Amino acid sequence: MKSRTPRTRSGAVVALSTVVAFAAGSTVALADGGSTPSATASPTPSATASATPGTEAHAPSGDGAHALCKRVPKIDHRIDRALKRLNAGQKVRGSIARLQRRVDNADKAGHDAVKTYLDDKLTFRKSLVPTLHQRQKDLDDVKTWCLSHDDGKQEK
Repeated sequence: MKSRTPRTRSGAVVALSTVVAFAAGSTVALADGGSTPSATASPTPSATASATPGTEAHAPSGDGAHALCKRVPKIDHRIDRALKRLNAGQKVRGSIARLQRRVDNADKAGHDAVKTYLDDKLTFRKSLVPTLHQRQKDLDDVKTWCLSHDDGKQEK
């Protein structure tokens, strides 16, 4: 004989309220004479209820310069690490050379679908290099700005 997990009272209430809400939504949707619920039927009040008052997100008061200035060293390290990995040799996972080798191997083996997939991946990976170089230049400009503006604390 299998033992059943006891159903909690709150679980039963949630299940019952779900059934009631579904039934109410179905009667509203079918009130227009259609045989299936329509997308234009008015939703139940519980479905349109928004978040409780006072929990709405507030608009930002600044541009986040101070927080960005604090993260500049970590961002710079992350970009350097990514560029080092992309430009590494065939033995490094994630490098362009390693993926190029896999494309060549798939081509030699006659695996056209695999070659196409890996070639598209290689094209994207190669496009990352100039993007990361541009981000590095932009980050250098941000670093210079942060140094001259007390790490973004001066302006509000």
